[in-house]
Order: sequence, then C-alpha cells, then structure tokens
Amino acid sequence: MQKSEFYFHEKQVIVKSRGRICQNPEELTQTEIFRTVVARYLEFLKGKDSYLLGVFPPDMTEDGREGAIIRLLSLLTRYTKDTIIRNHPELKGFFADTYTLNQFVENLYNYWRSFERFFVYYSDSELKDPPHLKPYLAFNETVEHLNRLVRQTYREVCENITLDHPRIYRQLPAGFQVGLIVAEEDWQVPGGPYSILSCIPFIKRVLITPPLIIDPPMNKRDGQFEKVASNPLDEVRINTDEWLCYPAKVGELVIFFFFHNRHIGLGTALANLFELARDEELKRKPDAIYVYGVDEEALRGFNSKTVFFDDEENNLFVAAVPGKDIFSYFGYVKKMILTLHNSIMMKRGRLPVHGAMVSISLKNGKSANIILLGDTGTGKSESLEAFRVIGDSHIRDMTIVFDDMGSLEISENSRIMAYGTETGAFVRLDDLQPGFAFGNIDRSIIMSPQKVNARAVLPITTLKNVLQGYPVDFLLYANNYEEVDEAHPFFEEFCSADEAIKVFREGARMAKGTTTEKGLVHAYFANIFGPHQYRELHEKLAEKFFEAFFSSGVRVGQLRTRLGIPGLEKRGPESAAKALLEVVSRE
Repeated sequence: MQKSEFYFHEKQVIVKSRGRICQNPEELTQTEIFRTVVARYLEFLKGKDSYLLGVFPPDMTEDGREGAIIRLLSLLTRYTKDTIIRNHPELKGFFADTYTLNQFVENLYNYWRSFERFFVYYSDSELKDPPHLKPYLAFNETVEHLNRLVRQTYREVCENITLDHPRIYRQLPAGFQVGLIVAEEDWQVPGGPYSILSCIPFIKRVLITPPLIIDPPMNKRDGQFEKVASNPLDEVRINTDEWLCYPAKVGELVIFFFFHNRHIGLGTALANLFELARDEELKRKPDAIYVYGVDEEALRGFNSKTVFFDDEENNLFVAAVPGKDIFSYFGYVKKMILTLHNSIMMKRGRLPVHGAMVSISLKNGKSANIILLGDTGTGKSESLEAFRVIGDSHIRDMTIVFDDMGSLEISENSRIMAYGTETGAFVRLDDLQPGFAFGNIDRSIIMSPQKVNARAVLPITTLKNVLQGYPVDFLLYANNYEEVDEAHPFFEEFCSADEAIKVFREGARMAKGTTTEKGLVHAYFANIFGPHQYRELHEKLAEKFFEAFFSSGVRVGQLRTRLGIPGLEKRGPESAAKALLEVVSRE
C-alpha cells in the first residue's frame, strides 16, 4: 500500500492509507506492514521458544531469518515448493519439514488475525478501483478487496507448500474488521485552546464487519465526572496525525468526540450507539467537544482526571479524559458524552432521565409509553427486553425510544414529552434473555466476552424515534434490590409527588459489578451524569416536573426487577415484565 502508515497499540493495529492499494499477494508480501508483522511474529515465537522456529535451516543466523522468510513467502505466492527448490536451491532447507512450515504460515495468519484491525482511508485521495462505483461503494469494495487479498495470500502460500487444496473454506474478514473514510473538516473552531483540534480528520463513513470483538484493558468504570472551573484543554498538546474525530448525533445535539489512535476500537464502537452527524450539521459550532486520550500531565491541575467544563464564553461544553489504560473502557466514552448532553439539556429547561423507554401497542387495543428509570445494573434494558419476549403474543408493536438516557420537557398543552439520545444500546451479556445476544450477533460489537461485565453494543432504534417526542404514560423507578411480597408488589404506584420524588432522589440500587461499587449504593436520582454536578438546577427542575407528572396524569411508581438479588438475574426482570404487562393490559 503506497503512502500508508501504520500503528500498533497493544492488541490493535491501524493502517492509514492515502494512495494506491496493493493488488496481488506478491505486492502484499513486499509492503512495510507485512515485514513488520513478520518481524513481530518472529519475536513472539522467540519469546515462547516455539518449535515453529525449527523451519529455519540450522546454519541460518538469527539476523538472516526475517529477510529469508519474507523472500520465501513472496515466492510462495506464485510458485510451488518444487519450483522454488529447483530455481532457488538456497531455500531448500525450509522444506525439510513441510508440515512444520505449513503450521508456521497458519500461525502467522492467526497471529495477524489476533489483532483488532482498522483501516483508515483519507477521502482526499481518489478511490479509482473500480471506477464505476460511487465513492462509498468503492470504499466498501476496497475494504473487501483487502480482506480477499489477505485470504488469497494465505491460501496460495499454504497450497504451494502442501500441494493440496482445502475442502472447507471460511470467509473470514482476514484483512480489516473496521474501515473508516476520514477527511479534514472546515468546522467553526472557537480558537484559543480549541485550535489544536482544527486539523484532526473527521470520520465520514464507517464499515464494520460484525461480530466485532474488542478487548479493551478495562471492563469497569470508576468514580464520577467532575465539573471544573477552567478549560481542561488549556494545557493539552497533541499530534494531530494520531487522532480522529467521531462527530456524534446525540439526540438533537452534535458532540465532537476526538480520540487518540490507541482508543480507535472504543471510538469506532460509537457507530453502533450514535449516528454520525451529517455534513451540513458539521458546518455549525458543535454543542460539546470531548477529547479522549490526552496526556495525563495536562490535567495535573484537577483533582479528578475525568473532567468537563462549561465554556459559557463560547457557549460550548468541553471534556477531557487521559489516555491511560484505567480509562480504556467504553463506559468512559459513552457516559461522558451523556453527561455533556444532560448538562446542556438542564440548562435548556429539560429534565434528564437515566433509564429506558419503550412505546407499546397491544393487540387488545391498549397502548402505553413507559419509562423505566434507574442506574446501571438495575434491570432497565433487561426488563424491557423480557417485556418484548414474554409479551410477544400480546404486543402488536413495540418501539424503543431510548435505552439508557433521555430527556423530558413539558409541552405547551402540559403533556410530558420524552426524547432519546442513542440509537443503540450498551448492554450486559450476562443479564440478557437467553438467545438475545446470539440473535443479534450479526450486528453487534462485543467487548471483553471472557470477563465479568462482558458487554455488547448494538443498534436498537432509529434517529427518527429518538427525536420524535413521545408523551409519557408511566414513569417507574427500577428497584433491583427488594424482594417481592404482599407489602412490596412488583408494580407499586405512588400516591403523591412528595412520596415519589423521595424514592427517585434516593436512587438506591444493588451494585452489579458494572462499576467498582459494591453492595447497596445510592446515587442522586440514579443519575451521576449531570444532575449530580448541577444539583441545585436539577432539584428545581425535578420538583417542577414531578408536580407536572401527577397533574397531567402520568402514572408514577416503582417496578421491582430483583436483578440485584443472586439467582434472580433473569427471572427477576421476567417476572417484573409480566406484572407490568398485566397493568398495561388493564388500562
């Protein structure tokens, strides 16, 4: 690949290209990245003292191994072992044990595929192959071409060693799992500390070959995001060649998410959570900016390292988080973005809601728009998914409005209207209904499946549903810690705003391992993502809205999901969903 550069970051490899893509296996074996992968593979084998190093002739020095094996692999893309032995007798020693040589190639292929692989193409370069396709189709074809090329190289080399053909083929995304088209964007940079971001390329298109599995260093989020009194970008210095921007459509807001190369897996996973903002939306100043992966030293003046600032002079929120491994978890990406959203919404007079909302129509003619409010691990998504599964024979239509965060406003006719933020969901695999994850695996991004708090990011709704605005019929607190008995039913309705607001304000839940918290914990309104930082403003909004809930006829109560009780992780939300379905059916 001409005019290309590449980066290795732990388990990730990123190839950035501005020019012609290699067209055949021989060209591929002569690229710098191929040489680098082979060199790293040899070091990997040496560290394991692998028997596969026995493919090298005994008289070959260690310094000569890399060049010799690359030359051999390049020849094997065109010629069989017999032809190579005849024309290049100095390489005959490699074929003393063809089985081991073939295993060497098999493991080189697997070593390459063990990386999370990302291809970035700059749109200021023309994609001319094939010329009859539209630009985005040409890019899709380019990524698929690279996948075919790596598979073809691997297969031809193996066949020329074994002189045999496989009878089972697996069409893996052997080249790259994610492709990005990026370009520089002429956006309204406020100046001052923001000028360092002006030349960072913006993601324009995303191509994902699911299921994409990534394994970031961390699988939990810790602490809260701190609102600070000065701009966190004041001391930040960055190399723009190592950064990209995902311009996210977060509800009605546009938030620019700038991230360092080493976080490209988490950055591109946003494609399953937030729509990319349209080109025309990039012409105006964003509502917020989030810079993820800065040097920790630049934030030395703050008590916390996960901070955001209300830049009132520029009418802009800005956040920053360091690039250390302890912050390499998708929760730091998603939740900071939602903190910025919630803060902006409160300043605009809306009440942020940490919860899930669904609009349902039953076959008996009943319908309801339900919000299940609660902190992480309380059973919001799980109960609504169980609702869908168990109610399949009763439900005519079910629309997800939001899965984690939304906002409420009081309309001119005093109705309570709800709006969403995300078009996707970031869900715990452990707590989903059996079969749900596998039923959606063909479009999922799966994170750390081998660890506690394994997660999937998958699209669940549309931007139209997020922005449409739905009148609220039920507002329920997700109680995951109390058992059910006669005094504590699954569905319990509150009689007054004072009674309700007390439960919501207390925000009690049994921690489920999604953060570093343990046991029964409390969070103000189950929402540390904005309301906690703007408590005085939020308190005024909450009192106003809870009075409006009761005066406008919204049914306010709590639903005991029992998700936090051991042994009831699945049966709890299912039973709660059945109880809720009965209530809605009677309305």
